[in-house]
Amino acid sequence: MIVQIGKKVGVFALSLLGASILIFLITNALPGSVAYVILGTDATPEAVAVLEAQLGLDRPLPIQYLEWIWGVLSGHLGVSPLSGDHVADLLSERVGITAWLVVLGILGSILIALPLGMIAALRRTKWSGFVISSLAQVGMSIPVFWGGIILALVFAVLLRWLPANGYVPLLEDPLAWLRHMILPVTTLALVQSAVLIRYVRSAFIEVLNEDYYRTARAIGWTPLRALFRHGVRNAAIALVTVIGLQLSSSLVGAIVVEKVFNLHGLGRLLLDKVSERDLVVVQSTVMLLVLAVLLINLLVDLSYAVIDPRQRGKRK
Repeated sequence: MIVQIGKKVGVFALSLLGASILIFLITNALPGSVAYVILGTDATPEAVAVLEAQLGLDRPLPIQYLEWIWGVLSGHLGVSPLSGDHVADLLSERVGITAWLVVLGILGSILIALPLGMIAALRRTKWSGFVISSLAQVGMSIPVFWGGIILALVFAVLLRWLPANGYVPLLEDPLAWLRHMILPVTTLALVQSAVLIRYVRSAFIEVLNEDYYRTARAIGWTPLRALFRHGVRNAAIALVTVIGLQLSSSLVGAIVVEKVFNLHGLGRLLLDKVSERDLVVVQSTVMLLVLAVLLINLLVDLSYAVIDPRQRGKRK
């Protein structure tokens, strides 16, 4: 078991290293230079060359990469050449917003998708199961930004129940924080749950065809009780895999949601800094997002042995 965990962690470390190299190469291949952003488009090539030398942008790429990755490992991510702010401070200010959005969004999607997916599986030949599956299919085709705009239009503009944009820290005003988070979280949860419902339905349909489910029904258990008692755990492997993938995609969806609702999270920071060609901030922000995705995948992989004892037996 320990050897298997060590292998998984080793793959995680190698993946992180490979991702860091790709991130550095891709960001440095982007056209333009931050020197032109600082000096303006009318700056002479000589002035641009002088500023790039001052910023260290004229050094060989391997040297720049080693300095950057050492800063990532040591926690010193450098300073933005545009604003003069420490990158670590910029990320620490924004990461909480994105974390709340992603975590609450995926929890909301699970609370929506699990009961609806079970009902769709149990009543797959009835009209109610057909309606749930159809709505999930429609929800999968709705872009995140469009769903956010519709929710903002209805609940913020027409009904004036909730604010359409902005953010208030939780510790500053919990009630205001909740009001500002409802629409963004609901947007992300609805879009993610549409995908998750289909997987939950498929996983539980497989359970309905198993002998242990039919045995539970034969001794008098209701369909819902039998499915809860035996189905959830046996379908957990597939569901955990899908939820892990949904967590990863939620990070991408959060970037769009933050733009729609004017939340200054990591996604908004990334979009702003890409347009400004502030590679120091862009590289560290993307690296943080990649780290989160790889950690999610690692935890999902390690959780299999906890959920299904048969996995432990295979490893032994």
